[in-house]
Amino acid sequence: DSAADNYPFMVLTCALVDRERFEGRMLDMLRTETRLTSRLDRLPDTWSFSKQAFQDDRPDLGRLIFGGSEYVKDGLLPLTEWLGPSPWSERMLGIVDDIWKHAPVETPCGNIPSTNVEVSGEMLQALSRIYWMTGDKKYLEYAVRLGDYYLLGENHPTRDFERLRLRDHGCEIVSGLSELYVAVHFADPEKKKAYQEPIHAVFDRILEVARNEHGMLANWINPISGEADTRICDTWGYNYNGVYAVYMIDQTEAYREAVRHVLSNLTEHVTDYHWGSADEYADSIEGAINLYNRERVESATEWIDSEIRDMWRVQGPDGVVEGWHGDGNSARTAIMYALWKTQGLTIQPWRADVRFGTVELEGRLYVSLIAEEPWSGKLVLDKPRHKVQMGLPLDYPRINQFPEWFVAQAESRYTVRDLNADSGSSFSGEQLQAGMAVQLEPGKELRLIVTAAE
Repeated sequence: DSAADNYPFMVLTCALVDRERFEGRMLDMLRTETRLTSRLDRLPDTWSFSKQAFQDDRPDLGRLIFGGSEYVKDGLLPLTEWLGPSPWSERMLGIVDDIWKHAPVETPCGNIPSTNVEVSGEMLQALSRIYWMTGDKKYLEYAVRLGDYYLLGENHPTRDFERLRLRDHGCEIVSGLSELYVAVHFADPEKKKAYQEPIHAVFDRILEVARNEHGMLANWINPISGEADTRICDTWGYNYNGVYAVYMIDQTEAYREAVRHVLSNLTEHVTDYHWGSADEYADSIEGAINLYNRERVESATEWIDSEIRDMWRVQGPDGVVEGWHGDGNSARTAIMYALWKTQGLTIQPWRADVRFGTVELEGRLYVSLIAEEPWSGKLVLDKPRHKVQMGLPLDYPRINQFPEWFVAQAESRYTVRDLNADSGSSFSGEQLQAGMAVQLEPGKELRLIVTAAE
């Protein structure tokens, strides 16, 4: 849990605000974690600092696979979405390879790691992205084993399950199957054709029996009887990621309208809902940000702004949120929120007194920066990370990704106009991705407009 939910977002925070610590202590922690926790090949197990040994005297393959899967999907995969290839992505690939090396469950489709839907869903999400990132077909083959098991056999989530959990520890399979569907659409059209009817059956049934009038989803459903736990799940957006991904492939308009419907109801009908812990607020807010990135239902912005304040309200002056590994998820969503407000713009080096924000309007990026003390550094524009770092053929919504807002295309040219100096300069997208040098005088706002050249 600490590896999956806390440590990776310490790493990401340092990557953004403290590069020295990122390249030092955070990387040292990864090396130590790998050395201490690798128990079966590269599969990690829980380490006890008080015992200076593994917490459990004997390794258990099911526990190792579950823990490794959590570490990959919840932690190392989001890091890789932002960083691209790195020592953390190497750790991820090593764990995934050994999960499948030791996959113990025999099925007609081939061995799989587990019949636990959380593990299966996490593997589907990771494999569907890793296949494109590496170009190695074995990862798609592993994912197809799981797809065949759940979509083409006797384990269909809405035809064969008596309970389908739509909150954490269950919703992973919904998003995972949709990610595989995107992958085979581009990589294996015949398999995509085989999956089309059963994947639509999953989402059609969820939308039929799990939604309330505002589009919020139940904690769980019995998809066969239609019974549902009417309490709403904080992972509603994670499930709608899958709905929207299938819409992007098949243009099923009802799926797009389902997403727009839930976003349009947030401010009026869900503002006063108490999600529970800060971690549950974080998941709910993430879902909204990710979907709003695809469908700009403007009323949803007020809800996101309101909910993030509720999430932050729990945090103490020392930085601790609730004092458990879920605090890392609050950091994750806070970073997603900040990147929305800056449209993906970051600064290096970061400093607490440097305040910056942006607005994108009609293809132009309006930038404002101000600092209390002199500052010199770089403004770094975002890149199409889904393509250049992950190799994905489509930027479909994914759990724990960091949405792209205003991106600089490497091969394009841009004009950056300084309104204070009434001057403009030309840059390539590659230069803006690497960072544009600027200097700030104390208390003097710098205003820029970034425009793509025609």
